[in-house]
Amino acid sequence: MMRSFVRVVDSGSFVSAARLLNIPKSTVTRHIQALEHELGAKLLNRTSRTLNLTEQGQIYYQGTLRLLENLDILDSNVQMSAMQPRGKVRVEVPNALAYCLVIPALPDFLARYPDIQLELSVGNRTVNLIEQNIDCVIRIGELYNDALVARSLGELARVTCASRSYLERSGQPAHPADLAQGHTLIQIVSPRTGQRVVNELYRDRQVDRINAQWQFAVNDSMAARTAALNGLGVVTTYRFLVEEYLSNGQMVELFADWNIQRIPVHIAWPENRQLPSKVRIFIDWARSLFNQGE
Repeated sequence: MMRSFVRVVDSGSFVSAARLLNIPKSTVTRHIQALEHELGAKLLNRTSRTLNLTEQGQIYYQGTLRLLENLDILDSNVQMSAMQPRGKVRVEVPNALAYCLVIPALPDFLARYPDIQLELSVGNRTVNLIEQNIDCVIRIGELYNDALVARSLGELARVTCASRSYLERSGQPAHPADLAQGHTLIQIVSPRTGQRVVNELYRDRQVDRINAQWQFAVNDSMAARTAALNGLGVVTTYRFLVEEYLSNGQMVELFADWNIQRIPVHIAWPENRQLPSKVRIFIDWARSLFNQGE
């Protein structure tokens, strides 16, 4: 009955739920009626055109999802000793890591685990993993959610650079302070806070901010890289994003004798969620992937 209820809510209709469950619509209807009778509460408001959860239905739906998930995990773990891990794994990954690190390495993972379906949500959002039904998330920067269990994936090196065409036009600064004289930054904006990111360079006991005028700001590092490649200004970004262009001469590293703080990367999941083996396998694979890049 609980699975019928969840299918009705997720699909939005009794007909769709019956089709997904491969049972008659009348059986789904009886399941919902029996469930409401057993609970003594109305779970769904139904008309000929719409179907909505009642307040009690919303509470019961969230609890049922967790219960069924735990049952599925139990079934999966019991079966794992005799079979390959299988099922859907939902992961959220920031744009830059998805495009340049994770997705290029996926052929190996998917070939190794052919019965796993990986559903990748690509973006720089901060989502509620439980509400969005995300199994785990890779995040750049410090974690601010105490309800997550996290494991370090290491740190990302960064570099300040500009395209060769930009430097031919504006000149190459020899010191960070030179940026204030006629140079243009590509300004990074935090996708989490909306605030401008201010970077600092370190050398011996010196600390100098990367500071200049800007005409273009963006909250995505891939977009910032594209802007830099097209000569829009000086950018401070993750080294792995521009390594290819530094090697082939399209971009030039600035202030190589200065240091920039590295940025931590974590993989995290809800602390109250028991991890099925398929999710543990992805987490272990991700940790090994990032270790290879160190």
